[in-house]
Amino acid sequence: MMIKFGLRRTAFLLLGVSTLATYAVASEPVEVPQQPEFPAQGKAAYVPRDSIEEFKSLPEYKEPTWVTEKFVKTGKLPPLAERLPKEPLVFKAGNAPDGIGTYGDVMRHVIGGRPEGWNYSAGQTQGWGGIDIGMSECLTRTAPLFQIEAQDMEPLPNLAKSWSWSDDGKVLTMKLIEGAKWSDGDPYDSEDIMFYWQDNVLDPNVTPLNAASPETFGTGTTLKAIDAYTIEWTFSESFPRQHLYAMAYGTFCPGPSHILKTKHPKYNKDMTYDQYKNGWPADFMNMPVMGAWVPVAYRPDDIIVLRRNPYYWKVDEAGNQLPYLDELHYKLSTWADRDVQTIAGSADFSNLEQPENFVEALKRAADPNAPARLAFGPRVIGYNLYLNFSGNGWGEPDERGQALRELNRDLDFRKAVTMALDRKALGESLVKGPFTAIYPGGLSSATSFYDRASTMYYPFDLDGAKALLEKVGLKDTDGNGFVNFPADRHGGRDLEVVLLDNSDYTTDKSLAEGVIGQMEKLGIRVVLNALDGKQFDANRYAGRYDWMVMRNEAERASVVQDTPELAATGPRTSDHHRAPEGGQLDLMPFEQDLVETVNKFIASSDDTERAELMKQYQKIATTNLDTIGLTEYPGALIINKRFANIPVGAPIFMFNWAEDTIIRERVFVPEDKRADFELFKETLPGKPGVGEGPAS
Repeated sequence: MMIKFGLRRTAFLLLGVSTLATYAVASEPVEVPQQPEFPAQGKAAYVPRDSIEEFKSLPEYKEPTWVTEKFVKTGKLPPLAERLPKEPLVFKAGNAPDGIGTYGDVMRHVIGGRPEGWNYSAGQTQGWGGIDIGMSECLTRTAPLFQIEAQDMEPLPNLAKSWSWSDDGKVLTMKLIEGAKWSDGDPYDSEDIMFYWQDNVLDPNVTPLNAASPETFGTGTTLKAIDAYTIEWTFSESFPRQHLYAMAYGTFCPGPSHILKTKHPKYNKDMTYDQYKNGWPADFMNMPVMGAWVPVAYRPDDIIVLRRNPYYWKVDEAGNQLPYLDELHYKLSTWADRDVQTIAGSADFSNLEQPENFVEALKRAADPNAPARLAFGPRVIGYNLYLNFSGNGWGEPDERGQALRELNRDLDFRKAVTMALDRKALGESLVKGPFTAIYPGGLSSATSFYDRASTMYYPFDLDGAKALLEKVGLKDTDGNGFVNFPADRHGGRDLEVVLLDNSDYTTDKSLAEGVIGQMEKLGIRVVLNALDGKQFDANRYAGRYDWMVMRNEAERASVVQDTPELAATGPRTSDHHRAPEGGQLDLMPFEQDLVETVNKFIASSDDTERAELMKQYQKIATTNLDTIGLTEYPGALIINKRFANIPVGAPIFMFNWAEDTIIRERVFVPEDKRADFELFKETLPGKPGVGEGPAS
């Protein structure tokens, strides 16, 4: 991959004085203000990484009595010991807040998404809200790492039970769990891994969900199967440990090759890629999974039901096969309704992400008779304004769009934009109180790598912002209240910005409207392009936008996950600066500094050096306004009081969503708190593709 520099390279003193020019009209960055205290936040206790799980055989194994009586003794299922791997994954009781659980009950979810189908490998969404997390398992696992200190940080084993590096760090050998089976009893082995890699990730006609690509795992990376339970990665660089995070949810979660191959054009010449992607629609029941629950019922715009996987390969220390919960429900409604129903008790679980609902949720949860409890975590939710930095063709901008991108690449213009944003007002437009905090961009304040002293902030200064616009040649020449391009650019017309926004979420819409209003005061006309989540992602990945409001993803909250996406380290890693098809990245000097800093961080195994590198990254990113932060606030887990084994301080999103953070397969309901919500009691999934509802 070639990188072309759009500007002459200048030295940048990472920890000293910035080389940025000083202008009389320009506000200089200062240390970001201290965040307000928020006493309601819960804090997780750190534990050793090896205290969570291990792989080992146990003297005996147990399952729900009804499974043994109705399915094993009647010959419909093999005995449990034959369904489990040689060494199951064992969750340690000491890490489970309430210890060993009991079987039964259901967890009821409400989601705003709709399932496209079950072919996750080819890019189909199952509707989000934790459905795919309940069905899919990946080589490694990251969600529980919120309770691990930075110096002990590495993904947990999962489908890959162990791994080792060659002496030069370029070859990674992974041992897969031996004897595990898909939910229909078919063996899971390296054939499933290689099908996902060769015929989905590497196939240019297939786009796996979460846009897994060869670059996700490093340019030039290869993968091969050594035997049924051993795979070998070969990388171009030494010890690229960050790729272990990319092997977790949702970028390396293989599908059932014995099912998917039947419609893949490589193995069936009568099939097209469209038929392959859409060959397992949402009404295809009992799709084989490696996860704890299997889809057994689907009613459009009503509900999806998942039942326990009789071949699930994880147990507790007493030998009880997991999961404890027999059934999951996903009522198909709206994301806003998810919060309402969970607070009311007609649903059991919600990630409270939208601050507009915080005050009412707290009031309801304060009632001693409230069915649900509210648990706030750290300020992990941050929103950025992303300016499209590609000046050489990504997204094929028209004349106006190209002229706007040239402005986006001008630091004085970016400073004008950020100085015109009243972040306190933006936060308070969402919710009053100590919830929101000023967020200048860069790393999330919740990550263990965050350093406030390295986080630069341009204070709100509307007059200074207007002066900067005039300095870069933007004046209101026609007296209509909006600045115009210079006469030699875009015919001197009004400067008009198209702002991309995800219409699925109220918060995104509110912040986008707030940006539009505040930019109008600056003299910039901003036009909203609000699209649903799928269309939003399509435009985002294609570069069809000028500016974009978007919530932070994993790399800003965890740093160690999706680390290459912290900068334009490759042609498709950055959210706001990608290369056009077959083209080159036209990086600005500060972007190249970010790339070098991120690459050094990735290559380093020295904890002290890595911490210093992230301080440098934060100073470069926030001083140069790589992104323009808007606001940052905590999320809260709303969960029915029936449920046990919910860890304290579980963030709703850091390495993954809370549905995985709480480790749902070990969540249970004590017998004295049981409710009668199961729809398919004492039944198990049937054969793939057969009917609606499970086999009895």
